[in-house]
Amino acid sequence: MVSSTPTDKTETTTQVEEITTKNPPKWCSVSLSDVISRGKRLDASVFDVEAKQAWTRILKGKYGAVLLGNGGIIKTAYYPGRFKRIYCSRGNGEPFFLPSQMSEIYPKAEKYISPITKCNLMELRLQPNTLLLTRSGTIGTVSYVSKTIQGQVYSDDVIRVTFEKDYDLGYIYTFLKSKTGNKILTTNGYGAVITHLEPEHLSTIPIPNAPIKLRQKINNLIVSSFDLRDESNKLIDDATALLTTELQLPDIDTFDVKLYKKDAPLETFNIKLSNMTGRLDASYHVPIVNAITSHLRKYAEEVTTIGDPRVSKGVILPGRFKRVYVEQGYGRVFIGGKQLYELDPSNKKYLSNVHHGNRIAEQLELHENMTLITCSGTIGKVALVGKHWENWTANQHIIRIIPANHDIAGYLNIFLASDYGFPLITRHTYGSVVDEIDDHHVRAIPVPLLKNHEVQKQINDLALEANQKRYEAYLLEQEALQIMDTEVIYAK
Repeated sequence: MVSSTPTDKTETTTQVEEITTKNPPKWCSVSLSDVISRGKRLDASVFDVEAKQAWTRILKGKYGAVLLGNGGIIKTAYYPGRFKRIYCSRGNGEPFFLPSQMSEIYPKAEKYISPITKCNLMELRLQPNTLLLTRSGTIGTVSYVSKTIQGQVYSDDVIRVTFEKDYDLGYIYTFLKSKTGNKILTTNGYGAVITHLEPEHLSTIPIPNAPIKLRQKINNLIVSSFDLRDESNKLIDDATALLTTELQLPDIDTFDVKLYKKDAPLETFNIKLSNMTGRLDASYHVPIVNAITSHLRKYAEEVTTIGDPRVSKGVILPGRFKRVYVEQGYGRVFIGGKQLYELDPSNKKYLSNVHHGNRIAEQLELHENMTLITCSGTIGKVALVGKHWENWTANQHIIRIIPANHDIAGYLNIFLASDYGFPLITRHTYGSVVDEIDDHHVRAIPVPLLKNHEVQKQINDLALEANQKRYEAYLLEQEALQIMDTEVIYAK
């Protein structure tokens, strides 16, 4: 367990974080005709070496290539018309999802569209059997409309693609998720990065013209993978519903908060000096926190804290450090807080074992059934470490909770990830520019232990079963990607 000792704090505040990558230089020759075609540009960024290799690899592959927009592959490719968004509070509008949430296993709405917004909601709703692509900002993110997000309202910054043949959905998804396919998606034939993706760009993307049987095999794996993700989400919902019922928790938006002064023009409340606990920031004392805590004490057998040894073995907050990245295969997978909700985090980096071996073992390493909480910038994102993340590493902006045992790991995660756990986490936020919480704050977060021990066990088991299904979903997608590489892209 790593605690915030004076030594740790000194390291955190005085050492500047530097990120270095030790890679050999990459080079290629470029023909004069390519230079002229690219507007007589001589800067290397216009001619991405890996991208040019990816294009060549597909065009000269075993099965040949067919353009994605031709040959009866794509049925439709479009994005809804742009509109001025008018957001409103939760409960007063339609849940609205952003492109950054496309790759999440179980996205939750962060914004809500007001009914007075002038847009066609039906056009924005996701339809089944559709491939999704981000078209601006970070382009190249690929997803698939599963049952979890079917019918949800997604941003107009997401391109919707449907196919003539059902099996091409999973096949094209896998190709565009592969390293080679994603390079082609985000660059043109000269290797130049595309900064804005339009549906018409898809017509120029070459894809391997693999046999139908092989396409069906890959598609079936992807369909099964997303089915497992849907099943895991259903188990999470069931576990949360059990928790809510057992503790008789009302909807978070209708929680009875009595401490606000009703005659004040703004939301105003009083705090006794004896209850200040050394915090003068109003966000720490918001009445909803006291209301939730009081409710939990009334209906739970006991309200303890994460620091209780019955709940956790330790809470780890890594110190800052100078990172040394290496190529894939030469170090540990390294992820950040933005990637916590993804099944297979995108943009993974690899941390050097040679330079960070001790720190990885003591602070950074992830293990199955740890609960992770983001503690810097965006506070309160909660994730349960799956089996496929075993021995991966995460940055110092994520706090690790080591569960006391297998019987509390899933239950703890369900509570912290609920609407009621979130305010108990974020109340500890401090910082004038970048929001922060630390390991001491996490240890102090209240956790209810249920009167009905059998229900608590059931909640725990549902959460762990959901985590197992996500692991199985990951394996199926990895199998599809491996087949895409070995039997299609690099096939001899």
